[in-house]
This record gives sequence, C-alpha cells and structure tokens, in this order.
Amino acid sequence: MKVSKLSLISIITFLTLTLVFSISNKAQDTSAVQSHAVEATTAEAGAEHVAAEPAHEEHAAGSEKLNAGKLIMEHIADSHGWHLWGHTSIPLPVIVYNAQRGLTMFSSARFEHGHKAYDGYLLNEAGKIEAVNEMGEVDAHTATVNEEISAATYDISITKNVCSIFITIAILLLVFTSVAKMYTNKRKGLAPTGLQNAVEPIIIFMRDDVIKASIGEKKYEKYVPYLLTLFFFIWINNLLGLIPIFPGGANVTGNISVALVLAVLTFIITVVSGNKYYWQHIFAMPGVPKGVLVLLTPIEILGMFLRPFVLMIRLFANIAAGHIIALSFFCLIFIFGQESLYGTGGGLGVSPLSLVFTVFMAMLELLVAFLQAYVFTLLSSVYIGAAVEEHHHDDHH
Repeated sequence: MKVSKLSLISIITFLTLTLVFSISNKAQDTSAVQSHAVEATTAEAGAEHVAAEPAHEEHAAGSEKLNAGKLIMEHIADSHGWHLWGHTSIPLPVIVYNAQRGLTMFSSARFEHGHKAYDGYLLNEAGKIEAVNEMGEVDAHTATVNEEISAATYDISITKNVCSIFITIAILLLVFTSVAKMYTNKRKGLAPTGLQNAVEPIIIFMRDDVIKASIGEKKYEKYVPYLLTLFFFIWINNLLGLIPIFPGGANVTGNISVALVLAVLTFIITVVSGNKYYWQHIFAMPGVPKGVLVLLTPIEILGMFLRPFVLMIRLFANIAAGHIIALSFFCLIFIFGQESLYGTGGGLGVSPLSLVFTVFMAMLELLVAFLQAYVFTLLSSVYIGAAVEEHHHDDHH
C-alpha cells in the first residue's frame, strides 16, 4: 500500500502542476496583451508584408517533397507536447534549471511549435530546449542562443514519454489494486472472474514457468514483485505505443534512455544479490588453470557489463524498429502520390498494398509487445538466478 500511495501522490502532483501552469499562463496572457499594446501600432505597418509570407510559405510547402525519414523520426522521438492532429496538441509542463537563472516553469504551448522563444528559452528543430539572451516572448528566428547557459541548463520537463509513464503507473495501480481486492473480500477462495480471470493466468505463468524456473524455488519469492512489475510495465507501454491517439502513441520502451534505466535496475539487483560463488566464478573460475584465467577473467568481467547492454539494445531496437517499419509502409502512399513521381494515381495504386502491410505490421507488433516484455523478464530472471545459484562443483572436482 505504501507504493500505491506514493504513486498516487505522484500522479496527483503531476496533475496539480499542469493545472497551475495552465492558470499562470492564462494570467500571463492577460498581462502580455497590456504590455504589448504599444507594439501593436508598429505591427500594423507591416501587416501586409507578414500576411503575404504565409501564402508564399504554403506554396513552397505544397511543392516540397515528403521527407519520410524526418516524419518517422519525429513520430518516434520524445517531445514537449502530445500531438493529436494537424497543429493541435496537448501542451505539457516545461521545467528547466540552471544556476544562473534558477528554476523556470511554464507550458510548452508558449513555444508555439518552435516559432516562439519564451522566458529566455526556445525549442530548436531537434526538439531540445536552448537558452537565449532575450527574455519574455520573442520570435524564435530572431532570438540569440546563449551557448554557455544552454550547456549548463538541465531539462527536467514532463515530456510525452514521462507523461505516458505516469499513465502506465495509473493503469498498473488501477488493475492490480482491483485484482488484489478480489483476494480479501467475499470472493476469496472462489474461482476468478472478470479482470482477475484475465490477469491471474499471466501472473501464475510468469511466476512459475519463468521466475521460479530461472531463480530456483528457495530464493525466487523476493524477486517476484520486481520482475512482475518489470514485465507488466514493459508490456503495457508497448501496447500503448501501438495506439495512434491519446493516451497512446508514445514510444516509451523504444526510447534508449528508458531501456537503459530498466537494464541498469536489473544489473544493480544482480550485482547486489550475487553470492561468493558468483563472484568466484567471475574472477577465479574453479578448475581453470591460472594461465587461462589471465584471458578468461577479463572476458567474464566484460560479460557482466555486456548483459545489461544486450538487454537495453534488444528492447530498444525491436520496439523502435517496429514503429519505423509500420510508418515506412504508411509513408509509401504519400511518396508514390507525389506529383513529381507518379502523380495521384501512384498513391492510389500503392495504397491497398501499403495498407495491408501496415495492418500486418500492427498485428505483428501486438505479438512483439508481449515477446519483448517476456524476453526482458526472462533474461533478467536468468541473470539474477545465476547470481544467487548455490555452489554445485563439489561433486565434479
């Protein structure tokens, strides 16, 4: 229950912060209208010139070829807003800190999709926040980037991936607290029904056939909470990533930073749980000549660090590759539909085939979503099992 309360407090805090940012930005909008009243007169003089620019840009954009690579990378990358459709997105809290300016918080809507700099910061084309010399709200193209402050700035914003992690936490709490109640109320001892009936077989399968089989009957129990949480966290995030609309669409497990944190957690637990036989096997393998140990020991030490690296790359690469391939098939419709190539008929001709492959990849991704969560949990169990395994060499040496 302590973990549940802590997670609930985190979610409530996140929602409160978002509300505070929204209220403060509305108040700032009111004051901004008054402070920029003088600038309005100057702006009117160049209104015709400014109005002509969008039309020119629209014409240029219309003749511009689709950059499929850029489009795909933007969809799988993390961002400071949750895109819905067109130019509509859900703004998220921007939280940056540096020693010179202190802590700064505001809504990502202030950036206006990268066209504006606000309160000394702008959002560059790569989606990264940079510090600028100009304070207040200015045009991003006229702002001057301050490289020194940018290098010392820490971006701790609530991005799309972070927000998706909060959503996953909420789902996990909702599902497992409701299932746990089934074992404490009047249904205790009865056959599972509803949500309990769906979740219980998965839990029993992972516990008995994966965790217990890999770690051993004597020591597996204390690792069950972590490994089950790991499995369901990865699985739910994988499934949410396949949903194209809010609250889905975030590429959490396909982000190498998230995969790295999960792999490091497994590595830390493995190292802390390792018994004397585990470390003896790494630094001085029993029964091996000393001359061979000179070559074997560095390999064993390297292998200890390669295991979490392989965990990270496997999860990151498989999930990210699945999104890239699915989006690539979808982009074929627009690539073949460009007038500079085959005209509209090309897009119409390839669209049935592209749609079939996109649906096929989506179905395959459903399988991959489970498999990657299963493999990550299985390998984590195997690594922990190797660290806590008792000595079995007495009978052979």
